[in-house]
Amino acid sequence: MKFTLSWLKQHLDTAASRDALAEALTACGLELEAIEDPAVTLGAFVIGHVVACEQHPNADKLRVTKVDFGAGEPVQVICGAPNARLGMKGVFAPSGTYVPGTDMTLKPTKIRGLESRGMLCSERELLLSDAHEGIIDLPEDAPVGTRFVDYAGLDDPVFDIAITPNRQECLGVRGIARDLAAAGLGTLKPEAPVALADESGPAAPRVTLAFPEGQAPGCAHFLLRRVSGVANGAGPDWLVQRLKAVGAKPISALVDVTNFMTLDRARPLHVFDAAKVRGDLVVRPAAPGETLDALDDTTYTLHGGEVVIADDTGVISLAGVIGGKSTGVDETTTDVLVEAAWFDPVRTAETGRAHDIMTDARYRFERGVDPASTAPELDRACRMIVDLCGGTPGPVSAAGQAPGAPAPVRFRPERVASLGGVDVAPDTAKRILADLGFSVDDSAGVPWTVAVPSWRPDVDGEADLVEDVLRIHGYDHIPSTPLPRTADGVAQPTLTLAQKRTRRVRRRLAAEGLSEAITWSFVDRGLAEAFGGAPADLAVTNPISSDLDQMRPSILPHLCDAARRNIDRGQDCVGLFEVGPQYQDASPAGQRLVAAGLRAGRTGGRHWRDRPRDVDLFDAKADALAALAEAGAKVDAVQTLATAPDWYHPGRSGSLCLGPKTVLAVFGEVHPTLVKRFDIKAPVVAFEVYLDAIPAPKAKKAKKGAATGGATKPALLLSNLPSVERDFAFVVAADVPAQDLVRAAAGAERQTITDVRLFDVYQGEGLDPGEKSVALSVVFEPRERTFTDDEIAALSERVVAAVAKATGGRLRG
Repeated sequence: MKFTLSWLKQHLDTAASRDALAEALTACGLELEAIEDPAVTLGAFVIGHVVACEQHPNADKLRVTKVDFGAGEPVQVICGAPNARLGMKGVFAPSGTYVPGTDMTLKPTKIRGLESRGMLCSERELLLSDAHEGIIDLPEDAPVGTRFVDYAGLDDPVFDIAITPNRQECLGVRGIARDLAAAGLGTLKPEAPVALADESGPAAPRVTLAFPEGQAPGCAHFLLRRVSGVANGAGPDWLVQRLKAVGAKPISALVDVTNFMTLDRARPLHVFDAAKVRGDLVVRPAAPGETLDALDDTTYTLHGGEVVIADDTGVISLAGVIGGKSTGVDETTTDVLVEAAWFDPVRTAETGRAHDIMTDARYRFERGVDPASTAPELDRACRMIVDLCGGTPGPVSAAGQAPGAPAPVRFRPERVASLGGVDVAPDTAKRILADLGFSVDDSAGVPWTVAVPSWRPDVDGEADLVEDVLRIHGYDHIPSTPLPRTADGVAQPTLTLAQKRTRRVRRRLAAEGLSEAITWSFVDRGLAEAFGGAPADLAVTNPISSDLDQMRPSILPHLCDAARRNIDRGQDCVGLFEVGPQYQDASPAGQRLVAAGLRAGRTGGRHWRDRPRDVDLFDAKADALAALAEAGAKVDAVQTLATAPDWYHPGRSGSLCLGPKTVLAVFGEVHPTLVKRFDIKAPVVAFEVYLDAIPAPKAKKAKKGAATGGATKPALLLSNLPSVERDFAFVVAADVPAQDLVRAAAGAERQTITDVRLFDVYQGEGLDPGEKSVALSVVFEPRERTFTDDEIAALSERVVAAVAKATGGRLRG
């Protein structure tokens, strides 16, 4: 929302400085985003007089001019504008001036061999408009040497504030002025109701609200007045300048009045050319297939159910959103129909979203326009039209009635302290509420009965009134209070287990050489079907893009797409991961927290010592195990099964499980058909770790007499005795998983065996078909004394026996 200082002062009687107003706006909850001060950005531009103008000897489209700008001798300026001529006055930028429209600082230069010291400027170069066909041509009486901003009245700061959805009344300058007055920055100027002295003109067409019984009406109140005999043309300078200053485009006096009312009063209006309207008006739901040629030069085909305004020819306006070209006003308009209505916020928002239309009217109607303003602001707009364009207003044609004011709220002044932490005197709270337009009745004592003004539909409880008192009193008055400390002075941890796991896993995967990606939680429906399914309850009803119309069942589609873009740009080693939600259905249990990642291309970089290789499923498995270990899973107890979802290669993938049912992660090569679908010209492996499936660690009880407040860690046991490493080669059936041998060997003597590693697998000569040799390295670590040879032999025999029992394997001869 933009407004100028002079515009604000039309409603606020204040002597506050620009900076004081800026500080008060943010303190009131109207966050200031920027102040545009033309006096600063355009202060160096002055009025210049062209005292000489000749054809450039070396260029057909250039002229050599001399410009007097009131600073001594005229300077030579090379100008290419077609309207440059002797005797004209324009806007001149001397050398050293920064030109905002071109983002350039002028300096003396030569153009086609002749020196140029400055520039005669167009409106676009001063960011006044998009006009750049010629330079600004000022009247003959423009004073030479005067700052252009002073001459043109541009020395008016423009405030740009952010409006939260619950502050719809501040989408008009008067609402902003009311807040500042309540905050003590001045006095809100009183206004008397506008009266139309003459209403003898012809009546407006009859209006009917036609909504099916049982359906919520899309329009509760509709007023229409005809003003006859108007002369439409350019608006007055003050109105044009005010609209231009805040970025609104002046069109004609009639349209400018409606735009002014939208910005000044947060009250959108619309004007129809009465001669182009056929018959009476009906406000109704649209029928499927109806069309509207709108004022934005777009033809909209309606889905059905949108609230529209129609005459005998069909739809002439999308109610509260945009009007139609067929009834638009132009310079030939002599009779105008002025519409003021209250449209349902939800229906208005649905219509705008369905057709991707965002207008100032929709922006305000979907947030809730003051229902009590319909009639008085229609009178105000018609009075402006009569004053600017002439004409005679007629009686109002009305349909429906305005919604009632919000219900009164019971308010206890002491709740400001208990909810907001600030002691505000009851008299101060009462004064603030009254200044904001509330009516306070404290005759019956506490609680007070507070009548809510019609422009505050967001207020429906005591907490809302507390918020208003707090923000006007000043959020800076809320004291900074530290959180309470425990008895031992150590703050208790605040992160949940899921938050801790997420942070640890992100750091670990980054340490493994993967780069973190942040992608959409939406995906194309076709890809969703390929990566787990696309149930109807996860379809996005209002997607931001046609290819993002389904909640993602997997993070991998976006990572694959990102990998393709990186490979297409010359990256031969791509590693990406993301930690975020995946969705199986619309229930809370259907959302899973997943750490997903992929590697594509080759491993490592170019180096004479280490030869790169293509990534394989073991790289993905290593990443998954690293993530599981960092998340607190007992990796030693994890089993690897040769099962994985359909989007993985059926023979080069697997899952990491705790038992047969609890799947902690899946990994493997991405299915070749999907690699081809993404057009990735490199091998791709991926993993998905289901962080929610990892069992929570068991809380450890503190020992008797130990300090409480957290779980204790076990004592660190380190042996100062030499460990012993022995190698075993077992012959087993070819279909026996090597993991079974590792698990059996590790369980042969848990107190002594500290590590078991697989280091070789062999099939071929010397073994029967259907057999393989699996070589393990087992580490024995003594606890009390060094092992003897007999003890080592006994431990080795236990390992052999355990493997034989679990797998049927025998030592290789």
